[in-house]
Amino acid sequence: MKRALTLATLFALLLSPVRPLLAHCQVPCGIYTDQLRFEQMLEDTKTIAKAIDQVKELAGQGDAQSVNQASRWVATKEGHASNIQKIMAEYFLTQRIKADGDDYVGKLKAAHAVMVAAMKTKQQADPATAAKLREAILDFYRAYEGKEPQLEG
Repeated sequence: MKRALTLATLFALLLSPVRPLLAHCQVPCGIYTDQLRFEQMLEDTKTIAKAIDQVKELAGQGDAQSVNQASRWVATKEGHASNIQKIMAEYFLTQRIKADGDDYVGKLKAAHAVMVAAMKTKQQADPATAAKLREAILDFYRAYEGKEPQLEG
C-alpha cells in the first residue's frame, strides 16, 4: 500500500505543471540581495511604462486584435505593479526594515509611497504614473540605503 501511494504521488508530481518559484522564501537564507530587489522593481517599472505606451497606441484602433493586445498589456502592467508591491511587502517590510533600525519611520513612509505609486499605475494609463513610481523607488532606495542610488535600471 505504501509503495502504491508513493507511485501515485510520483505520478501526480510528474503530471503536474511546473511552476517557477517567484517569491522569496521567508527564511533567513541570505541568498537574495537588496540590490537585486531594487533592480527588479526598476525593471518592472520599465515594463509598466512600456505597457502604458502600448495601451495608448492600441486604444483608438478598435479592431478585435487591438482590443485583445491592449487588454494583455493592461494585464502585464498590473502584474508588474503587483510584483513591486509584493517585493515591498514580503521582502522589505517583513524582512529587511527593522523597527529598531535607523530612520524606521522614514523607511516606512518611503516604502508606503512605492506601494501607493504602484497602485496608481494600475488605476491609470498615464505615463506620469510610471515616472512617479520610478522616483518613489529611488526615494525609497535613498531612505533605505542612506545614499544615492547605484542601480542598473
